[in-house]
Amino acid sequence: MAHASIFDSHAAWESLHRSTLLQMRLCDLGLRIEGTWIEDAVARLHEELKARRLRFRPHVWVSDEWLCPDQVPGFAVPFYLLHPRLIRLERAMMLQAEGATFKECMRLMRHEAGHAIQNAFSLHRRRRWQELFGHASDPYPESYRPNPASKHYVVHLDGWYAQSHPAEDFAETFAVWLSPRSGWRSKYANWGARRKLEYVDELMASLAGKPVPNKTRARPYPLHRSNLTLQEHYQFKRDHYRPGFAGGYDDDLRRLFPALKHQGEPAAGFLRRNRVELRDMVSRWAEEHRFTIDQVMKQMIGRCAELRLRTRAGTSTKRDVAIVLALHSMNYVYKVRDWHAV
Repeated sequence: MAHASIFDSHAAWESLHRSTLLQMRLCDLGLRIEGTWIEDAVARLHEELKARRLRFRPHVWVSDEWLCPDQVPGFAVPFYLLHPRLIRLERAMMLQAEGATFKECMRLMRHEAGHAIQNAFSLHRRRRWQELFGHASDPYPESYRPNPASKHYVVHLDGWYAQSHPAEDFAETFAVWLSPRSGWRSKYANWGARRKLEYVDELMASLAGKPVPNKTRARPYPLHRSNLTLQEHYQFKRDHYRPGFAGGYDDDLRRLFPALKHQGEPAAGFLRRNRVELRDMVSRWAEEHRFTIDQVMKQMIGRCAELRLRTRAGTSTKRDVAIVLALHSMNYVYKVRDWHAV
C-alpha cells in the first residue's frame, strides 16, 4: 500500500506564530485520523495482523501521547503526528517527534498493538506468560536503568525499553515477532529472549482465527476533551521527562558554557561539531555504551540551545565537557513513557 505523505487539512492555526499557537487548547485543534498518513499506517498494521491470521484489529484514536490504557484493546496516537505544523512544534519543544516517519510510526504501532492484544485476550493471566515476562500488575517505575549487554530481552525501541516492565517486555517481544522480515529466529538465535519469541509465536498461532473476547471500543483520554493549552501540555511533558539526569545538570552546563550574548560560539554548535570525538573520549574513559552517551549528548545539545549558552575561550575545553558527559552518562536513567494508563 502506498501511504500518504501529505496532509490535506488547512487548519486556521497552521500559519500562526509559535507563541500564538501555544495558547490554543488541544481540544480546539480539530484533528482527525481520517484522511492523514496515520490512517494508512493503521491500515498497514491491520494488514500485518491479518497476514498472521489474527482476527484482532486494534482501534486507534487521538490523544496527547502514545498510550494503551489497561483493559482497552486499542491505542491512542499523539496529536502532533496529524499535521506537519504540529510535528515541527513537537520537535522545537521536545527536541524530537516520536513516530514522525512512516517507518518509526510502524515500529511504535506494533509495540502498542502488543499492549492492545494483551488486553484483548487477557494474555497476562496465563501462567506461561507470567513465567516468561513476570506480572503485568507490578507497579511501573518512574525510571529504570537498563543493561545494554543483556540478551534476555529483545531490542526494538530505543532505550532497551523491554527492560522497563513486564508488560513492556511482552509488547516489545510481540513487536519484533510481528515485524515483517525481522528475521528474529536467526537474529536472536543465541539470546535468552529467543524463548519469549518462540512463546509469542506459539501463542499467536493458537489465537489465529479466534474471535476477540474483549470488544470494547473505549477511547480514554481523547484529545477533544482536553482543555489544556499547547503551552501547558508541553510544560507538563518537559517537567515529566527532564528528570533523566542527576541533579545540577543545567548548573553544570552553565558553568561549562556561560551565557554571554554575541560572544563565543553557540554551545550547541560546539557540541555538534565535536560530538564524535567527545563520545569516543567518554567511551574510553567510562566504558559506557555509545547509545547512552549519544542520548545524553542529544539532551545536552538541546538544553544548550534552549538556554542559549555560548562558549568562552579558556573556559570550555573538550576535556571539561567530556568529564561532564561521562558523569551524566553514568547517572543516566530512562524515564518510563506513558504508554500505559496513567
